[in-house]
Amino acid sequence: MASGSWEEFFAVHLPPTDFEDNRSLLKEFCERHDQYGNKIVLVTSGGTTVPLEHNTVRFVDNFSAGTRGAASAEYFLEHGYAVIFMHRQKSLEPFTRNFNGQKLFDMLDLQHRGPNTTITVKPDGVFALAPALQRYQAAHAAGALLHVAFTAVSEYFWLLRAACELLARSGPRALLYLAAAVSDFYVPKDRVPTHKMQSASGPPVIQLHLVPKMLAPLVNLWVPEAYVVSFKLETDENLLIPKARAALEKYKHKMVVANMLQTRHQRVILVTPDSNQEIVLSREEVHAGKRAATYSLDRYGEIVDPDNCGGMLPISKSGENSREKPGDSMMPRNSSLQRPF
Repeated sequence: MASGSWEEFFAVHLPPTDFEDNRSLLKEFCERHDQYGNKIVLVTSGGTTVPLEHNTVRFVDNFSAGTRGAASAEYFLEHGYAVIFMHRQKSLEPFTRNFNGQKLFDMLDLQHRGPNTTITVKPDGVFALAPALQRYQAAHAAGALLHVAFTAVSEYFWLLRAACELLARSGPRALLYLAAAVSDFYVPKDRVPTHKMQSASGPPVIQLHLVPKMLAPLVNLWVPEAYVVSFKLETDENLLIPKARAALEKYKHKMVVANMLQTRHQRVILVTPDSNQEIVLSREEVHAGKRAATYSLDRYGEIVDPDNCGGMLPISKSGENSREKPGDSMMPRNSSLQRPF
């Protein structure tokens, strides 16, 4: 079914129960960094869900572990940005993204000494864990990272709108890096049953509606001076660039990061109004844990130069010598971030 307007979407879907608490956190964060003229980026990450019941047991999900968003947030912190990390609950997060589950436990040792038990990090684990912990502590000591979590697509849109409206006062110092995998379809609230659907009732008939495109109000109304980067994922190569260009022409934002499902980790195309720039990683680079979209920030990436009111500024030099080596200091290298206390 055709989508309604974005105004209708917000009128029908109430804000999440913790919305005011999150809005207060966003407001304090934006005002604090705006006071010091710091650059602020909103990184969205992970997939959204579409509940099929109000008391949700079943839902339609957009697959995304949040790897790209979490890694990109780290890069922005390194380069002097204050980061709002708006992520799917339980998706990957900056700094901890490589230490989930058994990977973390494999780095630890238990030592029993009489009645006392201590936990230590194995020597090999220190090499991997220490740089991430150093970066994590530096970001939090500077008050440079704010986590805000969502699950359902309606929760995401309420938080996105609130963050954009608060970032508007930052003008061209605000950057939006919209890496979340947002649902294109949803079930309107008045079509969703209250309780769990019962299999005894037979197979359900579910009619999905198109989600209103929020890039239009975002670019034109909510945060008109920000530098906005969106993402486009396709499975048909023939559609990829035409759809990315169509989005730029329709919504008038700055860049689309275009990628194919099958090759998204090693290849992306940065589509701007004037050019297409393809970035391809070697098999060795992918095996080493690099990802094309986040690596593009380090090697070829361009972001807003707030001192040039929308001009473009490479965030690091290209080539092998510009890459961060394991164990290097992970403090912000080109930071202009002012500590607001």
